[in-house]
Amino acid sequence: RLHVHARIGFFYRRAGIPASQRPVNGGWIYGGHLLPDGTSAQVFAGTTYTEQAEWSGSTRLVNVRGNTVSVFYTDLAFNRNPDASNITPPVAVITQTLGQIHADFRHVWFTGFGTHTPLLRPDGVYYQTGQQNEFYSFRDPFTFEDPQHPGVNYMVFEGNTAGDRGTPNCTEADLGYRPNDPHAETLQEVLDSGAYYQKANIGLAVAENGSLSKWKFLPPLISANCVNDQTERPQVYIKDGKYYIFTISHRTTYAAGVDGPDGVYGFVGNGIRSDFQPMNYGSGLVLGNPTDLNTAAGTDFDPNPDQNPRAFQSYSHYIMPGGLVESFIDTVEGRRGGALSPTVRVQIAKSASAVDLRYGNGGLGGYGDIPANRADINIAGFIQDLFGQGGQSGLLAQAANDNGASRQTVQQINQFVNQ
Repeated sequence: RLHVHARIGFFYRRAGIPASQRPVNGGWIYGGHLLPDGTSAQVFAGTTYTEQAEWSGSTRLVNVRGNTVSVFYTDLAFNRNPDASNITPPVAVITQTLGQIHADFRHVWFTGFGTHTPLLRPDGVYYQTGQQNEFYSFRDPFTFEDPQHPGVNYMVFEGNTAGDRGTPNCTEADLGYRPNDPHAETLQEVLDSGAYYQKANIGLAVAENGSLSKWKFLPPLISANCVNDQTERPQVYIKDGKYYIFTISHRTTYAAGVDGPDGVYGFVGNGIRSDFQPMNYGSGLVLGNPTDLNTAAGTDFDPNPDQNPRAFQSYSHYIMPGGLVESFIDTVEGRRGGALSPTVRVQIAKSASAVDLRYGNGGLGGYGDIPANRADINIAGFIQDLFGQGGQSGLLAQAANDNGASRQTVQQINQFVNQ
């Protein structure tokens, strides 16, 4: 159960190297843990717990001149017995911490991240708490500025609909059937199936200050009551005036009578508050792992031998501008992964999407094919990093006693600035 010890780390690589010249791993170098040891635990001062973890979120460059980055992540504390059962429910807190990014010609590093500010805890009104359900979901913050409302910042995240777990309170609206659908189940049939245990939603909050350190809950954007129990890693993707919500989910978290592969699901609307509709002719499926829906799923850690051995091949997808998609390898043919999957690209237009088979090799690109954007580079900050300010040993400081190395470094600076 390594997820109770999870840490946030970072990778970096030199920009401007063509894909054909990169190593097979994409040229990525692991930089280590992002947050200093023990700092994320400060949020749980006075709380009894046995393990503490840093789960996913998102990062924004909030001050270009100061190279300041804001990390929004899920801070978690677990209080467990040796058999991994809960003594008390896990405590999930959406948290912010600020740091600075630095680089020279050899590596990238971060400073700061010493103060961690708790932003949101589930309220029990819109979003389920641990007291209402010890298996609740409250994680994966993704923040963005809404172009239709300049200066207004929103956050989407994974949640569950508030209420005590196991309360049979599905409604006709939750079922989503069209009038006179000949295949529609009755509400009682759905309740009898136990579907009311599935209560996922995609939550929404709005920032109340410019530093993004104070947020207010709003009603969820999408609810999956009596349909699914997990809508993980939600993100908002804006293209050609359309607002897309992408989320990942799992076959094993669907309610009885509903099925679909592990993968990415998408919904489209005309603004942050829309009647979001599932993409791709109503299926919602954007990217799916190869799955035999006529065979029991199994799990990623205990696969069904009769199931497609790649049914859990990729997980935790993130769709970048331009349609490039990153994910990590979960389980392939019985082998656990944990590293980046090959990049793929999706073409998105109106309410439809398709895998771009012209990209890479039959649709599969390199590992971590993430383009770099240097349009807003802070040249002054970069020069400071080269001199090794802030306790770091930059290249210029190392070359101070070597005239040849100094001349080479100055040449690198001139080449870099003039690119």
